[in-house]
Amino acid sequence: MAEKLFSEEQKAKIVEAIKEAELNTSGEIRVHIEKSCPEDVMDRAAFIFEKLKMHKTELRNGVLFYLAVKDRKFAILGDAGINAKVPEGFWDTIKETMVNHFKEGDFAGGLTRGILMSGEQLKAHFPYQTDDVNELSDDISFGK
Repeated sequence: MAEKLFSEEQKAKIVEAIKEAELNTSGEIRVHIEKSCPEDVMDRAAFIFEKLKMHKTELRNGVLFYLAVKDRKFAILGDAGINAKVPEGFWDTIKETMVNHFKEGDFAGGLTRGILMSGEQLKAHFPYQTDDVNELSDDISFGK
């Protein structure tokens, strides 16, 4: 089961990173973790994005961090509102940082760092609003 891939402490750190990143932006960040990815990683991330109803945010500014640990696949998927505003290669630095952590076997650290980096980047395009509502759960979702 994917839920057993991380300790309770690691899961808590990832959720805390989501909350911290969202303090700076109206963007919404979710993490979905599975043991393996049964198809192309971007297709799977898009499926999970829709399944989690991430496309329903008002500003279309959801970001999904998808990770299939056993298959060593991951994707960062931003919604249409984000992709319309950010430059080409927006996610590349974040991905590279995460890969460096993953190569060391530090999946929780890589996710945490990537989430915090995305929050910093998103605040330039989607600054926090005083009337901001947390539209999506900060909890990690798990597949099989």
